[in-house]
Amino acid sequence: MSELPRRIGLVGAVALAFNGAVAASIFALPATLAADFGTFSPLLFPIVGLAAMLIIVPFSWTAAAFPESGGPAAYGAVFGRFTGFELGWIYYVARATAFAANTNVLLAYLARWIASADEGATRVVILLSATALFAAVNIAGVRRSIGLLTGLALLKAVPLFIAAVAAIALTYPWPEPTPAPNVTEFEAGLLIVLYAFVGFENAVIPAGETKNPSSNLPRAIFLTIGLTTLLYFLVQLAFVSALPSGATDASAPLIDLGTWLAGSVGATILTLAAVASIAGSLHGLMTSTPRVTYALGARGDLPAWFARVQPRFETPANSIAFFALVAAVLAISGSFVWLAIVSTLARMIVYAVTIAALPRAPGRRALTTIHYVLGAVGIAVCVWAAAQADVKAWLTLAALAAAGLLLYAGARWTAIRSG
Repeated sequence: MSELPRRIGLVGAVALAFNGAVAASIFALPATLAADFGTFSPLLFPIVGLAAMLIIVPFSWTAAAFPESGGPAAYGAVFGRFTGFELGWIYYVARATAFAANTNVLLAYLARWIASADEGATRVVILLSATALFAAVNIAGVRRSIGLLTGLALLKAVPLFIAAVAAIALTYPWPEPTPAPNVTEFEAGLLIVLYAFVGFENAVIPAGETKNPSSNLPRAIFLTIGLTTLLYFLVQLAFVSALPSGATDASAPLIDLGTWLAGSVGATILTLAAVASIAGSLHGLMTSTPRVTYALGARGDLPAWFARVQPRFETPANSIAFFALVAAVLAISGSFVWLAIVSTLARMIVYAVTIAALPRAPGRRALTTIHYVLGAVGIAVCVWAAAQADVKAWLTLAALAAAGLLLYAGARWTAIRSG
């Protein structure tokens, strides 16, 4: 079995993390948040962003202590082989559902150009075609993948930032924030707002292909969270300031913001930015997530087929193709909000176990009281957030986790038979 070469630098790691975090949410959530929280909604992003840092800081400590690929699959292994497999597989499920959720938002924006893009057979054809395209690009090599990711990050961030700043400048003085929601209301919207931040861990999965992962990965994560919080806050403030009565289409609200700013030209620009943003997220997911099954296959927790490296391009082609298949099936069967909640729930479990793995990490530095205190707080935040999910989300996650057990059992049985 071949090793994957280290070709990802700091810029590539930031591109992975940024495209993971800034994806479909900012193009799908503004109308929903404005309807539920009014002019208080822009403040949700710095508030939840600060809460997320309680998870992100101890998570980054653990990530920096593991130089190999696989992310949670490697972190969980410090608690035993089976725990490592389950954590890696749950994370894999989280990323597959995120991919599926984001493709549904992509269809909502493409429907402005392609009739019935989000309906019937046309929807299925577009989903399958997009998934196959991203898989093919990733199989063709990690350098090409990172180059495309960097370009897509710029295509989505620059138009969004310019549009948000322009709308904020044109609507001064801005509306007064409505009263803060009570605890019950805030908890109800927590998971969907957190979904706007999760994805930063995209950068840690291909750690075995990253140069100087112990320093580049934490830097990439913190840069991403700072930029993401600022961008989300500006876009939400622009939306509630320019469109106090809401959007005509809640599934693609930023098209209305573009129309308000510059008519059909503005709508087209923000539609293109949305497509670039979601494409960047999908491409980033397709780049990083198959490295989980590659790592699990390499250590025998999944069939060895997953760990095979394409000799010409030096990429885990089989794992990439399998992820494309799983994500396409989920995308066809679900909607954005439902898939986003399942994805966030799965990641709360992954984040909590990852934080708990730090004391056993092979490359950890000497731990202090602050490490343990922040770690405990981070785990508590994850538990609280996971408790907000409904029974349907838990049952769906349990069913997907059980499917992974069948592959694990098959791999272990094969290993026992071969001695």
